Amino acid sequence: MGKGGHNTRIGNTDDQQADLASLSAPPHRLPTLSEIKVKLPAHCFRSTVRESMSYVVKDVIYVALAFIVMYQIQNRFQYGFLLFPIYWCVQGTLYTSLFVLGHDCGHSSFSTYPLLNDIVGTILHTWILTPYYTWKITHNKHHKNTGNIDKDEIFYPQRGSPFEPSLIDDILSWLPGIGWFYYLLNGYSPRTINHFNPFEPIFYNRNLLGVSCSLLAYVGMCYSMYLYGCSFGFMNLVAYHLIPVFLFASYMVIITMLHHTELDVPWYADSEWNNVKGQLSTVDRDYGCVHSVIHTIGTHQIHHLFTKVPHYHLEEATMHFRKTFPDLVRYSDEPILSAFRRMFKIFIHQRGIDYDVRVFTYKEDGNVNKKQKNHNE
Repeated sequence: MGKGGHNTRIGNTDDQQADLASLSAPPHRLPTLSEIKVKLPAHCFRSTVRESMSYVVKDVIYVALAFIVMYQIQNRFQYGFLLFPIYWCVQGTLYTSLFVLGHDCGHSSFSTYPLLNDIVGTILHTWILTPYYTWKITHNKHHKNTGNIDKDEIFYPQRGSPFEPSLIDDILSWLPGIGWFYYLLNGYSPRTINHFNPFEPIFYNRNLLGVSCSLLAYVGMCYSMYLYGCSFGFMNLVAYHLIPVFLFASYMVIITMLHHTELDVPWYADSEWNNVKGQLSTVDRDYGCVHSVIHTIGTHQIHHLFTKVPHYHLEEATMHFRKTFPDLVRYSDEPILSAFRRMFKIFIHQRGIDYDVRVFTYKEDGNVNKKQKNHNE
């Protein structure tokens, strides 16, 4: 169990704390997905085009307004450029909200119409320089293997990779957005993949059309940015669009790591893994004043258990889940940036594990990588 401000708690109360390691070897049979699903309101699994599109329209309007207001401030006031850092934070957060809507499209929780999902997802993700269809495929693979050391997509412990000081790790701790673009280009070692290569085995054959259309849209976006830069200046492009994209990318690295990395949250070897254990090995976190702006993406356990729940029903479904299964809840109320700094350091030092480890958890002790244990269930 973590100590102090980074405790991961059951429910929302400070006095209801549980040993997270108990979920590594639960004292009773875990419920099946069906047994969990029947405890949640049926409407939480239903999305409507009208409601989903209303969020798209609102977010696009907010993004446009942020740009217009900053443009007017810069041009009307002599020192208006001093407000750019505020604009970057606001727009980077709004770009993250666009990503979450596209993420719903990739899970078909946006609507029941696959073509509409892919069109909306491609537009939203391409705007923030994310290749929609290829990321959709690898992300769904992540969901099918969450918490599996041997098959997951990102931030999994690495077998046979002892800790060694690295400049890139130091850079990523301060500029995590770099890690997002590195992942898109190269995947997460040792299971590397290039999200811009349509001929990767996971993308080829039946996904080739969707992958190709998505990447063509990406090329079109890059060309549009080039034309914008030629017309209005490339520094203008950097200030108004690329820096917010980088802040969105930083959000993505922080959010993704904190979803799946915390003290005592188990990672399983393939021989020990099953779907319910894997999906429960995620952590709900509150993102404070931007939690609702980024569409409650921090409410993650229910999303992993049931990807068809649209973002606007996650909080309600989570409330029922916590009430019915309090011993399965993972929740942290630690401030996000401090949680990331703390867990990223622990992750870097402890992510290298032995080849025969069957169940692995991060510990407060920095020397835990020298004390790994095999757990027999």
